[in-house]
Amino acid sequence: MIYEYKVAAIVGAVAFILGVILFKIFIPLLRKVKLGQKILEIGPSWHKAKEGTPNLGGLIFITAMLVAFVVGIILIPKETDVLFQGEVGGLSNVLLLLGYALSQAIIGFIDDYVKLFKKRNKGLSSTQKLVLQFLTTGIYLFVRARYFLADTSFWTPWGSIELGIFYYVIMLLAIVYIVNCANLTDGIDGLAGSIAFIICTMLSIISLEYFKFGLPNPHTALALLSPAILGALLAFLVVNFHPAKIFMGDTGSLFLGAIIVGFVMYYGMEFVLIPISCIWIIEGVSVVLQVLSFKLTGKRIFKMAPIHHHFEKCGWSEVKIVAVFSAITVVFSVISYYIIHTHFWTYTHFWA
Repeated sequence: MIYEYKVAAIVGAVAFILGVILFKIFIPLLRKVKLGQKILEIGPSWHKAKEGTPNLGGLIFITAMLVAFVVGIILIPKETDVLFQGEVGGLSNVLLLLGYALSQAIIGFIDDYVKLFKKRNKGLSSTQKLVLQFLTTGIYLFVRARYFLADTSFWTPWGSIELGIFYYVIMLLAIVYIVNCANLTDGIDGLAGSIAFIICTMLSIISLEYFKFGLPNPHTALALLSPAILGALLAFLVVNFHPAKIFMGDTGSLFLGAIIVGFVMYYGMEFVLIPISCIWIIEGVSVVLQVLSFKLTGKRIFKMAPIHHHFEKCGWSEVKIVAVFSAITVVFSVISYYIIHTHFWTYTHFWA
């Protein structure tokens, strides 16, 4: 158990150090080859100063995370672990959720590539992006049900609800929505990274608590992926806080939304997606309400959507918005952690 904690710490350190090194190398390089963000005219006018800021930060921190995760897998003693068993909690299940997150990152990268290399400011069309997202999410849910967990019940603090086939329909829509909401949050310096870092911290604590049960531990793979993500994200935040030296792009934001959804589904705690992703959900709802209001009445509810831009136009600084939104995420993450400890752990034997 102690050894696994040490390996988790090493994984986090490797991800952070490698991330810092990669950003140090690639930020000047990306500036030199002029692969920078193009600021649309519809955005806040003061964002024009950000034009030219490199936009492939997501690709860099994902690379640092993957290398650190592999280091952790190598360091864990195979004779004392069930890491390679194809069970619900084995490495293969973690590789499935990681594969799904990477599929969203690839969609984001295609979008970023079109923006940066093809000089089309809006990247992929909404239809193109949604078709790819629904397709990859459907494949993820099918493989998960076929080979790992076919349970279609939905846990809540008040009991479990059996949804049957509707579970997959609901989760398909919910996952695509939340992943896109995470993308919408990536609009000001440090916001998307900070929100994801807080959520991942809470999920990492849960993952590491599995070590209390001793060896063999079928959840070691996820407990190693957690610090890898945190270390890489921390390295990114160092260069993304205002004024940002690099943006994560759709590559990073779609990956973060997907990996967090995957974490929660891995544990069968879909219910807590609602509180922990509250900021993401609010950002998404603000866009939906803005569009509906304008189409139906010709009037806008917010000065600009997503809602973080509304607060910008109300005079809030980027730092203040990040601080307030992060504080809200901390509160709801703590509430989620309390729900898990007081209800979920006592309700299910999955943790044993």
